[in-house]
Amino acid sequence: MSDFMNVTVLGILQGVAEFLPISSSGHLVIGQSALGINEPGIRLDVFLHVGTVLAIFAYYRVQIWRIVAGLASSDAGRRKTSWQYAAKIILSALPAVAVYGMFKHQIEGLFENAKMVGALLMFTGAVLMGTRFLPRGEREVNFLRALLMGIGQSIALLPGVSRSGMTLASARGGRVAPEAAAEFSFLMSTPLILGAAFLEALKAFGPGAEAQASSELPWGLVLYGAAVAAVIGYFSLAWLVKVLKGRWFWAFGPYCILMGLLTVCLC
Repeated sequence: MSDFMNVTVLGILQGVAEFLPISSSGHLVIGQSALGINEPGIRLDVFLHVGTVLAIFAYYRVQIWRIVAGLASSDAGRRKTSWQYAAKIILSALPAVAVYGMFKHQIEGLFENAKMVGALLMFTGAVLMGTRFLPRGEREVNFLRALLMGIGQSIALLPGVSRSGMTLASARGGRVAPEAAAEFSFLMSTPLILGAAFLEALKAFGPGAEAQASSELPWGLVLYGAAVAAVIGYFSLAWLVKVLKGRWFWAFGPYCILMGLLTVCLC
């Protein structure tokens, strides 16, 4: 396929799978393997993730503004609530930072093994199907539940394990209300996504970047891919929030198991 079609496919995969509980990392690995898409380069990888962060900022713009404004509010109660929410986001990021710091090379090595990605995708499916038997709750995200969701997020460093799937399943286990769980799940992801994008940007624009510049896609295609990921991601996120209000979150499980099984058998 042409570079334009490759970028379009990867942008759509990123926008859909970053938010739906089907693993964006897993689908990108499977998509590249199945369609014969060459490694897109660090530059595109960075901006595909930036695109999905923009989707989060757009969808939760009111909540984000409320939190940011509350940090400097003259109202003590509002200021305390905002700082507590920010502290929960920081707390939720710590398990993933610790796990990645200890097992960075082992985790990155798994991205080259499509069969392992398929097996982990089946694991994601089993977890999602298990949420069908968990009772719905109406609790808020406290510090303990934020940490629980953070542990789920750390497991999702493995390709094929869905970040949203693990965090939302953890929230369901903690009896968190669906809308509160979705909001925290995606806001808690932004520091890690931006942090990962920053590290990749250092590789893309730091020392030695000129040597690999010839293998990178043109900036026009990169920005186009980011826009595709942002637009598709926004609508994927909006749809998932609606699904969480109902009782069909578990239904993503059979899809993940089927895709994982096909990947293990065919790749």
